Amino acid sequence: MLNFSISPKEMIVSFWRNRRLIKELVKREVVGRYRGSIMGLLWSFFNPIFMLAVYTFVFSFVFKARWSVGSDSKAEFALVLFAGLMIFNIFSDCVNRSPSLIVSNVNYVKKVIFPLEILPWVTMGAALFHALISFIVWLVVYIVFFGIPHVALISLPLVIVPLVLFIMGVSWWLASLGVFLRDIAHFIGVVTMTMMFLSPIFYPATALPDEYRPYLFMNPLTPTIEQVRQVMFWGQMPDYEQLSIYTLAAAVVAWAGFAWFQKTRKGFADVL
Repeated sequence: MLNFSISPKEMIVSFWRNRRLIKELVKREVVGRYRGSIMGLLWSFFNPIFMLAVYTFVFSFVFKARWSVGSDSKAEFALVLFAGLMIFNIFSDCVNRSPSLIVSNVNYVKKVIFPLEILPWVTMGAALFHALISFIVWLVVYIVFFGIPHVALISLPLVIVPLVLFIMGVSWWLASLGVFLRDIAHFIGVVTMTMMFLSPIFYPATALPDEYRPYLFMNPLTPTIEQVRQVMFWGQMPDYEQLSIYTLAAAVVAWAGFAWFQKTRKGFADVL
């Protein structure tokens, strides 16, 4: 029986060794989502524009929500809200699909030479592509209403790195667990929906009383959402101390998920 390395080095080397395969699979994933539709890839632009308009109408016109005290700008609320949703969508796209990654690719399991560990990277690549489209939409709207963004925006990729690592760890774990426990695919949808409302997406973290705020920051999405808004909208550089701690913790989660996946993948073929 084959032994699969669980070392942190293998986690990185596997990505680099299979980078071209990952690129092709991501391309196929993105194109395949819109195959057969008249508008094709244009849907990837239309969807975020539509959602931005809907959220702006519902929260700014119906609920009269405002993000900053004394601010009556509907564009401000829409853009701040949309920045948080971009981050959550990366998380939900990857996590919701993870339990079925192996189950829906049985043909790959039967091929000994196929690197199954890259499947979560493919999902992540597709999610990041759609996040990039959403960011372009956000940027265009921001320039129209507020002008040129602050230079802090260039640090956005740095802020997103720990989130990617965290999601990859969870994805590897769920991809493996989904093979042995099929109910996890149904349960995880409820979890991600709960996470959306327990994250500061529709409200600022400061809206919570001081005694409850530390619990909000126990949510792994909160630090990224808060820092993404700082660099995208408020023009503030990220908190590098917090970012360093979060990155280290996320790297540990990523390795733990990878190690679990490598340890359990021997049984995939028997179960499937």
